[in-house]
Amino acid sequence: MNWEPHTLTTVETVDPHPVATLSALFDDGTPPVGPGDALPPLWHWLALARWPPSSTLGVDGHPARGTFLPPVELPRRMFAGGEVTFHAPLMVGSTVRREARVESVTEKSGRSGKLVVVVVATRLYDGDGLLAIDERQDIIYRDAGAVSPSASPAEEAAGLAPSGAPFSRSGDWSWDFATDPALLMRFSAATSNPHRIHYDWPYATRIEGYPGLVVHGPLMTLALAEVLRLEGHGARVSRMRHRNRSPLFCGQNARLRRIEDAAPDAAPDAFTLGLFAPDPGAAPSTTLTIDFEPRQEEGTGHA
Repeated sequence: MNWEPHTLTTVETVDPHPVATLSALFDDGTPPVGPGDALPPLWHWLALARWPPSSTLGVDGHPARGTFLPPVELPRRMFAGGEVTFHAPLMVGSTVRREARVESVTEKSGRSGKLVVVVVATRLYDGDGLLAIDERQDIIYRDAGAVSPSASPAEEAAGLAPSGAPFSRSGDWSWDFATDPALLMRFSAATSNPHRIHYDWPYATRIEGYPGLVVHGPLMTLALAEVLRLEGHGARVSRMRHRNRSPLFCGQNARLRRIEDAAPDAAPDAFTLGLFAPDPGAAPSTTLTIDFEPRQEEGTGHA
């Protein structure tokens, strides 16, 4: 198949429906976000979600490769991380222009075998044509196979009871995050994400070799970003860098907390949040490093 990277340009609306859906899904008491409000950081992942036609879907539920994304043959797809720079807020209900392009396709060899890393660059422009968000996403493809066992074995989806509201405070800048099949299904619907590893237990375990349903990488990252709102941190975010290091499985309770090892090139007031799976002493499954706009000194103003 002949494939060449190309820029995909679309004009879209910052949809208030999935924004309200995420507020209901998190159910954490933070102020609701509605038409005319600025999107919280990373919520454009839901507000600008797109539904692919059914005829375009591949075996794993994602759109078949070889159109926008390259025709990688490795079966497993992982949302590995990325970086988002916020230049201006996007308002719920507004119109934006999206420009997306595959920046690079790199073959590598890792501990689990062959890997292909696909980097996608996206720019979002507001209704005045001004750049609002500049984003890089890293997608990794690899072979199917066994997943490293976790301390809390994943349960079959049918045996998992609803966990209720997913967030509960466990300390200062520390929150427990619970998952269940309904949470994953609702997030898949809100983000128009048809990847079967998040809702199809036989496919996730028997075809891709996972021990259970896989919690979405974007959901793990958004949960960390939500800690800012839960803690009432009001400074404006200028950049977020996120990395998904290892999977979390449905039914495993995670802990979200502030950690000290911010990136070496982070701004002076930056900090890192980590999502920790149940395995005691393990490294965080997901990290989110947050830079903020410099605070204006009291008594100073714009000319």
